[in-house]
Amino acid sequence: MQKLSFFICVILIICPILIMAQPGGGPPPDPGTPVPFGGLGILIAIGAGLGIYKIRSSKNNK
Repeated sequence: MQKLSFFICVILIICPILIMAQPGGGPPPDPGTPVPFGGLGILIAIGAGLGIYKIRSSKNNK
């Protein structure tokens, strides 16, 4: 239960930071242009995958 509450606290702290970090202003991009998927997005995806793997493996070991 303590891990779940820690996970919820981390989500509640990180989500507002990510929402506020979005750039504003300027014209909207054309619908036909691809969205860039930079290095930071790849690192976040790898970290999320590693976290999910560790959570699942710790549950399997119990």
